[in-house]
Amino acid sequence: MDERYTTKELEFQLGDDLKQLRLQKNIDQKTLCKEAGISLTALRNLENGRGATITTLVKTLRALNHIDALRLFAPQISINPLQLSRQAQPRQRARTPKET
Repeated sequence: MDERYTTKELEFQLGDDLKQLRLQKNIDQKTLCKEAGISLTALRNLENGRGATITTLVKTLRALNHIDALRLFAPQISINPLQLSRQAQPRQRARTPKET
């Protein structure tokens, strides 16, 4: 895990990225708030990295037509064909490590 940045720095970067996306789409804050169904204070907090709820983030991404960005947080797990060939049934429990 990359620990070069503090949580605060990452929040600020995320907020700045969202602000730049909003500006690229030429949407002012009040319009975005109305479309997202959030308060102006909530959007300002999000854009300035001062803390925001997940709900505010999701509503903002949806209003910006950028909801697919959330898939980057938890990508879909695909089936590994090699794993299927190794075992016919899915594992029921983890293997106990051998004592040395």
